[in-house]
Amino acid sequence: MEPKFKIPTETVELPSKGLVYPEDSPLRSGTIEMKYMTAKEEDILTNQNFIANGTVIDKLLKALIVTEGVDYSSLIIGDKNAIMVAARILSYGKDYEFEIGGEKFTVDLSKLDHKETDLKLLKEANNNFEFTLPKTGNIVTFRLITHKIERDIENEIAGLKKLNKDSSAEVTTRLKYALTSVNGLTESKDIREFVDKYLLASDARALRKHISKVSPDIDLVFYAEGVSGGVPLPIGVGFFWPDL
Repeated sequence: MEPKFKIPTETVELPSKGLVYPEDSPLRSGTIEMKYMTAKEEDILTNQNFIANGTVIDKLLKALIVTEGVDYSSLIIGDKNAIMVAARILSYGKDYEFEIGGEKFTVDLSKLDHKETDLKLLKEANNNFEFTLPKTGNIVTFRLITHKIERDIENEIAGLKKLNKDSSAEVTTRLKYALTSVNGLTESKDIREFVDKYLLASDARALRKHISKVSPDIDLVFYAEGVSGGVPLPIGVGFFWPDL
C-alpha cells in the first residue's frame, strides 16, 4: 500500500564521482539520494547527548540518506562534507549567516564548488595512491580518510591527550592512518615506526599537500572583502539550526 504522505527527496552529486568506492557499493554511482528534513530530524539536532559526544551531525546525515545499502562509515570526508552542505540546503535553504570577528556574513551554499581533482587518477588509484617523497625518495602509498577512519583518528588523539595533556600528535597520527605502505612494507608497526622516526618534516609537508591535492571535496573556504585570505566556514549545530 502506498504511504498516505510523501517526503520529497533530491539526488546529490558526490565530489568523488563514486570512483573511490568498491564496484558493489551504491556510492559507486557517484550520487546519493537524500530526503528533506522533518520535525523528527530536528529532534536529533537538539539531542544533548549527541551534541555532547560530537555525533549530532553524523546522526542527522544518516537519518536523511535514503539510498539503500549505503555504508556511512565508508564515506570519504570530502563526500560527507558535500552531503552535509546538501542537507543544510534541503532543510533550511541556501543562505547561511554567520559571524567572523563580530562582523556578519552570508554565504550562498548552493554556489560552493567541488574541488578540482584528477578523475582519471581517482579511478586508477582505487583509493590506494602512490607518492615518492621528494627528499628521501621513499615510496609510500596512502588512502583517503573515511568517516570511520576519522573517528579512529579522533579517538586516538583524545587518548593521547588523556595520557599527556600537552600532547600534540595530530599531524603524525593522521599520517599513520592515511599511509598504507612504506617501501612495500604494509604492517601498521612499520608504518608507525617510519612516521615517528624517519619521516622528514619536508617530506611530510609535501605528502600532506599531495594528499590534499588528490582528495575530492567541496570547497568550504569563505572569501570576503575585509577578510584576509580565505577562512573555513564555521560548521556546527548552528549550521543547520541557527536558533540553537
